[in-house]
Amino acid sequence: MEFITNSPEETEAVGAALGKVLTPGTVLAYRGDLGAGKTAFTRGLARGLGSTDMVTSPTYTIVNEYLSGRMPLFHFDMYRLADADALFDIGWDDYLERGGVCAVEWSENVAEALEDPVIVSIEKRGENTRVITIEGGERLADFSV
Repeated sequence: MEFITNSPEETEAVGAALGKVLTPGTVLAYRGDLGAGKTAFTRGLARGLGSTDMVTSPTYTIVNEYLSGRMPLFHFDMYRLADADALFDIGWDDYLERGGVCAVEWSENVAEALEDPVIVSIEKRGENTRVITIEGGERLADFSV
């Protein structure tokens, strides 16, 4: 599925729509350059999951946890991790077992550890324009914006 957004609010709306249909244990593998809109998308995702928490980038903390929604959201930034082994060192298995949604920025750095993720690619095409591509097969049959 492909969506074109023209503002951070529209990017959040796509994330919110996706959050409404996700199930526990879903892993989202984000792809996109710095400033593409991954955190804006995650703000919407959290809202779609029913979270009232303030969403911020996990750049300096590796993972932010948002627990106020219908299921937890774990927002990871793997930019500074060397490889998938480092992911397991921070407790990746524990996060998967907690029954939430794991949204992984810079997923390319740990791709071999992500089993069958939903892939969310965000491409910057101008000041505010983004092309968001979501690939996830049957799991997203009920997804629409």
